[in-house]
Amino acid sequence: MLDFRMETFLTVCRYMNFTRASEKLNITQPAVSQHIRFLERHYNAKLFRYEGKKLYLTGAGEILRNASLTMMHDELSIQNEMQRSKGEREVRFGATRTVGDALMGQILEKYLRRYPDARIHMEVENTQELLRRLDEGGIDFALVEGFFKRSEYDFQKYSDENYIAVCSPGYRFSAEPDRIENLFHERLLLREEGSGTREVLERWLDAQNLSIHDFDRVTEAGSLQTIKELTKAGCGITFLYEVAVSSELKSGALKKIPLQDFHISHEFAFIWRRGSIYADRYRELFGRFSA
Repeated sequence: MLDFRMETFLTVCRYMNFTRASEKLNITQPAVSQHIRFLERHYNAKLFRYEGKKLYLTGAGEILRNASLTMMHDELSIQNEMQRSKGEREVRFGATRTVGDALMGQILEKYLRRYPDARIHMEVENTQELLRRLDEGGIDFALVEGFFKRSEYDFQKYSDENYIAVCSPGYRFSAEPDRIENLFHERLLLREEGSGTREVLERWLDAQNLSIHDFDRVTEAGSLQTIKELTKAGCGITFLYEVAVSSELKSGALKKIPLQDFHISHEFAFIWRRGSIYADRYRELFGRFSA
């Protein structure tokens, strides 16, 4: 069981504000400060620093935060395990929407055929939400296509996937596209903030000194299926993993936009909290999922 002062520390880490942490914990702000001072004396290190009025973690604070999140995650896993017999152990994991829609059906089909008595709990969310669920112990591991801090999570690569621009076969362009700039006058259909699919595009554009704001019109949707349907209907163009639109490409419902200056491949990864006492179990599950 985590010390109550560690809970205070993690709450301050979450909000980076002593007042908001005290409100969340329903304790006084002096009590929050007292808990942090106790931990700083115990570890003989400063955990937070101010730059102006903004609060930041120190290097030591970052180390303690990562270790504490892993301990909290493992503690919740222990509690769940103690409530069930070994034969009833539940597999709790998350998948990003692209992974969930494009891959998890076939992965779970093979898994359940091999382990018909398995108890499965799968959550489908964007990358940032799954990382939060991992940190809080809501899930044990996740299959993601987005970016994550490798200093905080252990991982196994599941696959490398091509990331492409697509449109409907009859889509009429303002100018024949062969470079990314040719698409700026088209409507961009885009996933919501926090989505790994969106972040891949944003990072690539930023590296070219470009932005999604260079597109004249942007429409956001949290549903991968909605984006595909709008694209098939000719309402705009989008960027998705090729595996997510493989059936549409084969049927001719969508087509790849041949851009000379846009070539991206990104990995799908199986991740869990770094330093978890369950790491060997997660590696074993990865092997089963990949078989």
